[in-house]
Amino acid sequence: MVSLFERLGLQHQVQFFPAQVEGQAEPYFILNILRVIRCIDEARSEEIHHWKPEDGNPEKVGQYRVVSGMRIDPTQVGDAHIFRPWGWRVVIVVSEYLKQAMEEEGITGPRFIEV
Repeated sequence: MVSLFERLGLQHQVQFFPAQVEGQAEPYFILNILRVIRCIDEARSEEIHHWKPEDGNPEKVGQYRVVSGMRIDPTQVGDAHIFRPWGWRVVIVVSEYLKQAMEEEGITGPRFIEV
């Protein structure tokens, strides 16, 4: 992943932190995605619920509580090829360009769903 991001010129959109994995000799890295973009298209997403004051988590009021069938507004993304959507940071969004590059590189593990 590190060399792929460097080859694609996308290293400024992420950080890689070296990590040691017990029992593994090859290098491992923790990926930190630097961009958070307010881009969830609530009208086109299947189901959206926000945290409310009565939910008992005052620090989360207004943020997303449930996002199902998420759709994004591509006009808000700009030149980002990897980012997390504001308010729903449990997912990582990648561009089609980056997805194809990862597949061509043989990177396994991610599950891709069109948003």
